[in-house]
Amino acid sequence: MALLKVKFDQKKRVKLAQGLWLMNWLSVLAGIIIFSLGLFLKIELRKRSDVMDNSESHFVPNSLIAVGMLSCVFNSLAGKICYDALDPAKYAKWKPWLKPYLAVCVLFNIALFLVALCCFLLRGSLESTLDQGLRNGMKYYRDTDTPGRCFMKKTMDLLQIEFKCCGNSGFRDWFEIQWISNRYLDLSSKEVKDRIKSNVDGRYLVDGVPFSCCNPNSPRPCIQYQLTNNSAHYSYDHQTEELNLWLHGCRAALLSYYDGLMNSMGAATLLVWFFEVTVTVGLRYLHTALEGVSNPEDPECESEGWLLEKSIPETWKAFLESLKKLGKGNQVEAEGADAGQAPEAG
Repeated sequence: MALLKVKFDQKKRVKLAQGLWLMNWLSVLAGIIIFSLGLFLKIELRKRSDVMDNSESHFVPNSLIAVGMLSCVFNSLAGKICYDALDPAKYAKWKPWLKPYLAVCVLFNIALFLVALCCFLLRGSLESTLDQGLRNGMKYYRDTDTPGRCFMKKTMDLLQIEFKCCGNSGFRDWFEIQWISNRYLDLSSKEVKDRIKSNVDGRYLVDGVPFSCCNPNSPRPCIQYQLTNNSAHYSYDHQTEELNLWLHGCRAALLSYYDGLMNSMGAATLLVWFFEVTVTVGLRYLHTALEGVSNPEDPECESEGWLLEKSIPETWKAFLESLKKLGKGNQVEAEGADAGQAPEAG
């Protein structure tokens, strides 16, 4: 028994074809929007590529760009099919291709749904790539004379100013690396020598941060150096004066920014997916309704449209049987090829 059977007369078939034509062209517009969102996300990720360890995070924007392009192609073709469905002569050329086309549409809808899910699930891989990328950016902050790294200081400073953040997890991350180049240190100074010697790796570590960590909303002038030394500054307590600097780490700030972007894009993609599923279901009803016209010479006659020709269990069973037959057919062909080669080998 057919699933979700609906009766159609000529007027209903025309309305369905016209409605689907309009919906398909709206879907083309939605595909352009998805493509644009993917392109925007890709550009935003490339802007921060210097503080990202690998390119895994580009999977989602690339997927959005791909499904956006496919949506434009599939829905343009479906719009043409719906337009030609009103003319029996034009519709006849599409008849052999409609079933394969609908199968491809189902696969596309599954892919679109998975891409929407990926927009919500990217946080894990993005967090790990940002963590390592920011560590490298901070480590190379001092290498302003090294080719390939001379831009890292500017990148990190602009990042911390734009996102109001400091360090990877917090401003104390700067205490663990030498971010001041030896070029700007007085290596003859006893204090500098003692600091370098006191470190196992021979690095010049200070309890200070770059200027870009300073919070301009602080009521007092920015304190960058000797942040943990209360006696070095008048009326200062490093336990309570942390508002002098940005408290949030850049990893959390960037994750929050990209999370907001990808959650919005995931929601938009889910809406487009729902719209695409509706169009695919409507196209299936139009296909079966036109196939069910008993007398092509009488366009006014009624016909029946359905979503599935059989119930869901029967359809699944028939699908499994077709897979088995396909497997057996391949096996027979392989055996026939082996039998043909055997006499030659003898």
